[in-house]
Amino acid sequence: MTERSYPIMNCRRHHLLTVFLILLCIALSVCLLQLGAMDIMKTIMASGYSGTSHHVIFVKPKIGAFLSTNRSSCSSEGMLTKPKISEELLKGIVQRRAEEYRQHQIRMGANLDKFIIAPANSPLQYPITGFTVSPLKKSVIPGLALQTQKREVYKVSLSAKTGVLSVDSVTAGDQVDGQGQSNLTISSSSLTHVNDLLSRVTYYSTIYHIKTSDFVHFIFEDHEVVFPILIRRQTVPSLYDPGTDVNSQVTVLTKTFLRYKELNVLIQSIRMYYPDIMIIIADDSMKPEPVTGKNIEHYIMPPTRGWFAGRNLAVSQVTTKYFLWVDDDFQFLKGTRIESFVEIMEAVPELDILGGDVSGNQYYFTFEYEEGDEEEGGCLTRIKKGFHQQLPNFPNCFLVDGVVNYFLGRTDAVRRVGFDPYLKRVGHSEFFMDGLGQLLIASCKGLSIGHQRHRPRGKYAYFRTQKKSEGRNKVYHHFFKNYLKHVKF
Repeated sequence: MTERSYPIMNCRRHHLLTVFLILLCIALSVCLLQLGAMDIMKTIMASGYSGTSHHVIFVKPKIGAFLSTNRSSCSSEGMLTKPKISEELLKGIVQRRAEEYRQHQIRMGANLDKFIIAPANSPLQYPITGFTVSPLKKSVIPGLALQTQKREVYKVSLSAKTGVLSVDSVTAGDQVDGQGQSNLTISSSSLTHVNDLLSRVTYYSTIYHIKTSDFVHFIFEDHEVVFPILIRRQTVPSLYDPGTDVNSQVTVLTKTFLRYKELNVLIQSIRMYYPDIMIIIADDSMKPEPVTGKNIEHYIMPPTRGWFAGRNLAVSQVTTKYFLWVDDDFQFLKGTRIESFVEIMEAVPELDILGGDVSGNQYYFTFEYEEGDEEEGGCLTRIKKGFHQQLPNFPNCFLVDGVVNYFLGRTDAVRRVGFDPYLKRVGHSEFFMDGLGQLLIASCKGLSIGHQRHRPRGKYAYFRTQKKSEGRNKVYHHFFKNYLKHVKF
């Protein structure tokens, strides 16, 4: 805002009016801040806070926009995702989106998005990070104990919200009330006896759910702590036999459309260096041509189904631990060593995707994502050449959020994210958007592949080029699917 200059008025009446307006503005500001502070206090009180010596489970306060933090990722250079349609239609879409987002938060365990602050000094010993139990199974709560000075009687209580609590092997003389209920009380004149009973306290989840949580309150006199219990269904490992060489570890994948000359050049270059490796091709050309050869699987799709649909098909047929994604106009070089990818991925088992470079272009990027408010959605910005940090023990590799179309992927991890078949003509960053927070990704120098000389595109160019309406629809797609109000590629 630019400053304005006003002439000085000698009139006493106008001077008093100005002072009054200034005081009114200050009063309104104080009221607004107090309202924000009251919202925060209400949130804390609702979460179970009852004194300074107690544990507090902090949840995200609902503060007005005037107290918002930095919103740099919602820059004016990007695109708003909200579709330009009638208010009547938009209202229905927004309502459906809000309900889908609410269910997404439940599926993702959004109720776990809390953290616990330990009191400065407490006589209660407990598993501060919580522990994990199976649904409908009884488990001993580890580490419960009381450490305090001598008392005539020691009395502790525990309570849970959805599960029940018990003490195993209770004898007639044990003072335990509330066995098999949500509230349990233990008392004794002996501290040693109390701790013995606490060491046998169990939790039983009474509701079957594969991914949820509960909180246990543990109280002694004026001291109270709260710790989480994660209720999880155990998963069965799904492993791939790596075999004895790269042919049993990696499958080469590509998607083709109207580019059989380029595809055949790619296959010939692969066979120069890897004569036996499996190649899977997804093809949605209008008039498919035969592609034959040893260890080649050629899958014909409905015509023009699109880029990501083809990727999904190809990945669905992989039986090896890893796959190498290449475009159909790439070309293997003497220095294209799949083994180098595998060596790094095996050395860093947490990695899900490892990217290389195409003709010297080591394209990679990061995302800045701000969740935003529940009404309008979040903001996402792609930062080209951005990286998080160096991959430990690999000075030429950097941890990123997205890489070039030449990467080694961990088959099971990529399948869990998948490729959105809505994106037919143009799509790259969108897969990595969907994998944000689910896939650990790195990009390395020196893992190179070549790119064939560009040929006249003809009919291919017509189908490959994204129309303006498709571009708009893609942005609107992010409005609902990714719950975004703003995106910048």
